[in-house]
Amino acid sequence: MPMTSRNIQPDPVAEERLINEAFQNVLDAYLASNHRKKVDIIKRAFRFAKEAHKGVRRRSGEPYILHPVAVAQIVISELGLGSTSICSALLHDVIEDTEYTREDIEHHFGPKIASIVEGMTKISGGIFGDKASLQAENFRKLLLSMSTDVRVVLVKMADRLHNMRTLGSLRPEKQYKIAGETLYIYAPLAHRLGLSKIKTELEDLAFRYEHPQTYAEIMAKVTDTESERQAIVEEFVAPVRKRLDEAGFKYEIKARVKSAYSIFNKMEKKKVPFEEIYDIYAVRVIFENNDDELEKLRCWQIYTYFTDGHAVHPDRLRDWTSTPKANGYRALHLTAMGPRGRWIEVQIRSQKMNEIAELGYAAHWKYKTGQTDSAELDKWMNTIKDILANPEPNAIDFLDTIKLNLFSSEIYVFTPKGDLINLPAGSTVLDMAFSIHTDLGYHCIAGKLNHRLVPLSHVLDSGDQVEIITSASQTPQEEWIKFCHTAKAQSRIRSLLRKNRRSLAERGRLLIEETLGREGIDASQHIIARMVNHYGLTTPEELYIKLAQEEISLSAKELKELNKKRSSLLSKILRNPFSSSSRSETASAAEPVQTIDRKKVFVLHPESPNYRLDTCCSPLPGDDVLGFVDENETVVVHKVSCPAAMRLKSSFGTRLVATRWEGHADRFIADIEIDGIDRHGILGEITTLLSSDLGINIRQLNITARQELFHCDLKVQIDTAETVEHICQALRRIKGIKFAKRTT
Repeated sequence: MPMTSRNIQPDPVAEERLINEAFQNVLDAYLASNHRKKVDIIKRAFRFAKEAHKGVRRRSGEPYILHPVAVAQIVISELGLGSTSICSALLHDVIEDTEYTREDIEHHFGPKIASIVEGMTKISGGIFGDKASLQAENFRKLLLSMSTDVRVVLVKMADRLHNMRTLGSLRPEKQYKIAGETLYIYAPLAHRLGLSKIKTELEDLAFRYEHPQTYAEIMAKVTDTESERQAIVEEFVAPVRKRLDEAGFKYEIKARVKSAYSIFNKMEKKKVPFEEIYDIYAVRVIFENNDDELEKLRCWQIYTYFTDGHAVHPDRLRDWTSTPKANGYRALHLTAMGPRGRWIEVQIRSQKMNEIAELGYAAHWKYKTGQTDSAELDKWMNTIKDILANPEPNAIDFLDTIKLNLFSSEIYVFTPKGDLINLPAGSTVLDMAFSIHTDLGYHCIAGKLNHRLVPLSHVLDSGDQVEIITSASQTPQEEWIKFCHTAKAQSRIRSLLRKNRRSLAERGRLLIEETLGREGIDASQHIIARMVNHYGLTTPEELYIKLAQEEISLSAKELKELNKKRSSLLSKILRNPFSSSSRSETASAAEPVQTIDRKKVFVLHPESPNYRLDTCCSPLPGDDVLGFVDENETVVVHKVSCPAAMRLKSSFGTRLVATRWEGHADRFIADIEIDGIDRHGILGEITTLLSSDLGINIRQLNITARQELFHCDLKVQIDTAETVEHICQALRRIKGIKFAKRTT
């Protein structure tokens, strides 16, 4: 992603030395790898890129060539790729930013490198940019090129990672856009390709820029608890070490902690503080193994060493040694009870499993060692091709469809014949039908699970054996979209519904032309627009479809009856120039709209709101928020972590504006949930604390008790998010209250 400036004049000798040292580091890493040594072509690519980017600088002020060199460093050191990918990384911005063409690259470096560089150029500026539909088309091209040469997206991952590492030199609204785009599509894509290290770093970097204060707080707590964590882990693994040594294993045990982003997600999802996250600990056992046939057996042998001395969580065993994840990940996971009542996750991997997990199945096997054992990757590539065969016309819908299959856990279900089918967690009977065959999905009416019928919306669990029940008369319905969790099912249903809608719309259009023609009226765009407005619809297509489906009637008999009542439908539509749309157009034309400067920080004034809060996330002063400038130049405020904001950051980056709260006003509503042990007088204590002690205005209170427990939903009027946290802390001090948390 170009971030250039030409106004800085530093020491050219020092810069030259810096550039050469950075490139030498790339060469050193390459020479230390097990690739065939094609040093000459890498040096030529470096010289070519250096000359092409001569005089250009990044926004940080450094020479631009340092960016492609840094991307090349990631490609060799963190992805383990070879000379073709290193050259592509060095040249990845040449076609986009300079006078050179694909033909020039191909002439000097061959068709493979030229193809990868061109693939990178097609998705420049991110997946979205200013022209969402064009960028979505480019993303389709990326996925198509990835299906034949995954190195396109691997080099793009390295490019994105370096841009995220150097994001500090950009303005805040640009940071929001790039960070949001990273979380929305690049991190899930890295996950699907098995690039766990890159996925984790991308998430943490995006989190750091979107929630800087929360990120700093979590990292400080992780650091503060490190010594205690190490002591717990060492006590936990000591007996296992002894057993491993006695059995003659060569191994390494690593203690690891959840990433900052994972911890934050858990805190947000569970609405609990850092101290109440109990699965923050994890241990990884990596053992040497020179016999593939014994690999799985040795995983289970190590598993028994943990179960002999520790209680194991019965619902947290994950065996990916027999059935790998869709990205090729293989390991054996268990969760055992450690010292001080802490649950500790254990990941057991061979060195081979670990390399695949860290570097990515595609990167490691297909390109590092030259092997082509990539059945799982190819299976996913076929899914992508399947989606591309029935693309969504809307850019954001297309990306949402793709994302369904990028970042989901997996379940394994069986056909009546015992064939294994891999599906995203949350998949339904309908998803399974479409995964087997499109026609099976179109005609699915139910499923047969454990000798009982279940509806097509039934959510499946791992291990279910399902028979699909079909009917020749069954056809897809609009509501089916809600029952689907896979991209294939959704795209297939939408595709067929679009065909049906086109057919209905054409029938409706002919019907309206015929009906209006009998009345001697031309079916012009102006007339159709007024009819659309009269019926409260949004598009002519909706009008045509409703006419075809007979939800709206324009029969001659009805027109005559309406004429008798002097309220003829056509006369009302044709003779009323003051429709709601006309009024709104007049009003908007009369009131000049002041343009919001996207480059400046927009100050939010709670006491006299100069913004609009979106109801999807109900932000409060003190929350990390961003502004989205709508078509009326109104700043709409979202929480940074809001799912709707995620889409806005990704798809409308030019409309984002950085924001800052200034001033106070006791005018915001916050929702709080309280759970605890019921006793006489507890409701009085809650209301006294809020109203008398804290001076909080209670707007709504609902409390229900069941046996010895109670649950309370509160709406309170407050000024900031900090006040809500103070309220929750005070509530938790009341005897019997176990949980008090903000829910919006």
